[in-house]
Amino acid sequence: MAGRIILVRHGETEANRAGVFAESDEIPLTESGRGQARAAARRLAASPPHRLYSSPLVRARETGEILALELGMEVEILQGIHERDFGCLKGHPYRRMGEMMAADPSCDFARSWLWRPAGGESLEDVRERVIAVLRNLWKKHAGLDLMVVCHGAVIQAISAHLSGDWENAAVPANCESLAIDGAVFGERV
Repeated sequence: MAGRIILVRHGETEANRAGVFAESDEIPLTESGRGQARAAARRLAASPPHRLYSSPLVRARETGEILALELGMEVEILQGIHERDFGCLKGHPYRRMGEMMAADPSCDFARSWLWRPAGGESLEDVRERVIAVLRNLWKKHAGLDLMVVCHGAVIQAISAHLSGDWENAAVPANCESLAIDGAVFGERV
């Protein structure tokens, strides 16, 4: 596939390990997360990208720096691909989201991607934000292989956008990658 966008989720953090929404954007990787990033670099070294971008959040930047070192490249910060803002859920266990959704009479579980925690974003908000960034990135570098280190909800939103199916769009494991034909970002509205 010529001209790909390779999405890589950041490595493991203490928040991931504890099953809670990150309380801060400044949480680093665990030692296991750094190992996951080195292993991802080895997997991706067979077909390295032309450019490497990272979310500005520490966990993604650290993953991007490890990938860049292992692949012999520079990492550039890409604004707008940061994790979903979980608002009032920051620092809470993942299960708390389901509890809040169930207690919210305005939540439509058939369209759960539209639900926003207080002070936060919906998955649809993330989709709109991230797709706009990737379209602009593709316009600038059409035809090149681009690696983008980002976050679980970001990749979930991109997957739903491409498939048109929120129900089966999942959050990938730490340092899992997904390669997409970049041309779709030049074609879709």
